[in-house]
Amino acid sequence: MSHELPGAAAWSVPVRAGRTVILTALADGANATMLIIGADRLDRLNIPDTLKSQMSARIKPGMVLMSDRGLALATVIASSLDWHDCLTGAAPDQLLMLELVKHGFGEADLHGSVNFFSKVAVDERGGLTYVPDHAHAGDTVVLRADQDLLVFVSTAAHALSEGPAGGVAVQLETPDHVADPELRDEAARALRLTRELIA
Repeated sequence: MSHELPGAAAWSVPVRAGRTVILTALADGANATMLIIGADRLDRLNIPDTLKSQMSARIKPGMVLMSDRGLALATVIASSLDWHDCLTGAAPDQLLMLELVKHGFGEADLHGSVNFFSKVAVDERGGLTYVPDHAHAGDTVVLRADQDLLVFVSTAAHALSEGPAGGVAVQLETPDHVADPELRDEAARALRLTRELIA
């Protein structure tokens, strides 16, 4: 399945465990803000725990996106970029909210997100600055769903960007097998617990 989102659009889709989600930037400066919720609605993407447990201030290949219960939601298998912003959150628009409502969620469910293809710099005072020219048309990210998920994607411009939003293609595939990348101990533990739970 493949779906192209123009700039300033949103889409949501259920993704079965084991499937891959491939994001491809269709224009320079693209931004794909992603929310992830477990299909059972118990697990929500927890950005602070994801970063703290893997000693990072960014999302990059080889990281597990963790839930607030310490389980694995999805693993970043590969990416043409080594930095994806997860500090800024979603842009203040209603695109993601419209998709959440379709699945029976409300404003309280608009939790922490990942801004794929976007990068921010942190100054000495802790302020965030958008880094232009980070992503270009053709850049990709490959995620593997580690449990059944609901995935929400918005192509609104990054909250700190002054430029227009670029489009993003979302492709779902069912590979025979996706090997685990090299993981930190905490991420490997989250993945193991998830597999035991859904086995």
